[in-house]
Amino acid sequence: MTTGTDSAGPRGGDNEPVINVRTTPERLWGAARRTVRDARLPSGPPLRPTRRAWQFDALVALVLGIATVYYGIDNSDNVVVREIAPGVERVIARPSGPGGLTFMVTLAAIASGALALRRRYPLAVLCVVTAATLATPQSVMRLTFYSFVIAVYSAAVYSPYRVATLAALPVSVVLVGTSGNSVTPIVPNEYIALLILVPMAVAAVGLRTWKLRTDEGRTRLFALEREQAEALHRAVEHERARIARELHDVVTHNVSVMIIQAGAARKIMKTSPEEAGEALLAVEAGGRAAMTELRHVMGLLTMTDEGEGTDEGADLADTAAVPAPQPGLDQLEKLVGRVRDTGLPVDLTVIGPPRPLPPGLELAAYRVVQEALTNTVKHASGATAAVTVEYGPERLRVEVTDTGGHPGAGAPTGNGRGLIGLRERLAVHDGTLNTGRRLTGGYRVEALIPLETT
Repeated sequence: MTTGTDSAGPRGGDNEPVINVRTTPERLWGAARRTVRDARLPSGPPLRPTRRAWQFDALVALVLGIATVYYGIDNSDNVVVREIAPGVERVIARPSGPGGLTFMVTLAAIASGALALRRRYPLAVLCVVTAATLATPQSVMRLTFYSFVIAVYSAAVYSPYRVATLAALPVSVVLVGTSGNSVTPIVPNEYIALLILVPMAVAAVGLRTWKLRTDEGRTRLFALEREQAEALHRAVEHERARIARELHDVVTHNVSVMIIQAGAARKIMKTSPEEAGEALLAVEAGGRAAMTELRHVMGLLTMTDEGEGTDEGADLADTAAVPAPQPGLDQLEKLVGRVRDTGLPVDLTVIGPPRPLPPGLELAAYRVVQEALTNTVKHASGATAAVTVEYGPERLRVEVTDTGGHPGAGAPTGNGRGLIGLRERLAVHDGTLNTGRRLTGGYRVEALIPLETT
């Protein structure tokens, strides 16, 4: 035979669960402490009544206060005779004299006046009205009974302290129901119709209010869905415009250079094969650069998974599987070199010590130089160009000027989208773009981009 406890395991020899008697009071005490702690914590934010709610509660308190005070004054110094058994009557005296009248009026005013705060402080109102109800004499229970009913309802509906409310409601009801004054007020016969019609009217008004709120909520939901759809549409349009600007900057520059180099090679192919070969090499270099940047842009759009094979054009572009980083100001030398290969003399000047800048800002400055030199190649053949990059303490200045010339043969005509795209790029960084013809001839493009000072 084994005992109910076994040190070798959680069960005894008869496979019966072992109850640790020593820890049971501790568990009960811990549960009680948690309950008390939770009772002090609100389960949600306190209700913030609207102005209309305040007005309604004040009106309810005023009407009920006037009615109960009038009832107390009207029944002062009266005697109530009630039949407590067949043939047995009980005489109940009501408070009399100035003291009794003052006592009844005070109880009525406290119980009904507290209802003005029933939404904001429902639990405190319940405590006050319960105390007034317990102090009310049995013969004049109508003074506070109706206020008590409203206070119980308000605490159940509006109190954010759910644990405390669940504990206070039955206590209040039991105290009022089992006290020496526990005589439910009798409703006169002339008020029976009101007792039936008033709840029906309240229910009808509540149903109508619920329907109106449901319709308003449905309308707000539809409006929110419509706004979200419009925001998504705007985001898609913005992304399309951004991609279009990026492709324009990439393709226009390189293709324009390739067209000019190919045209020059075609003209001198028979007379100067070596120079034609150099021009074709420049075309090839421009094509490689275009493929590299296009792969970068498409890589941002597609985000291909690792391990996927590259396309057949990868060998032609001579690029790695990982997209190349976005161009920045450190690649201006390569850009200027490609433009020089087209026969356009370009001077590059950097003023101030270069310093690291945000990638987006460097890309915007790079695109300014790229677009300006591309326009010079297309529309100012025979000119010379100058690029100036100035690192100031508070701003970055990028300037591209040319001496003017005539449009290149076979060069495509522009539609002005390039400069519009540049302005939008710079606006993201609070920058500005100034363009126009120079008094001495030629064209000037200047970008000013503010820099964050440390």
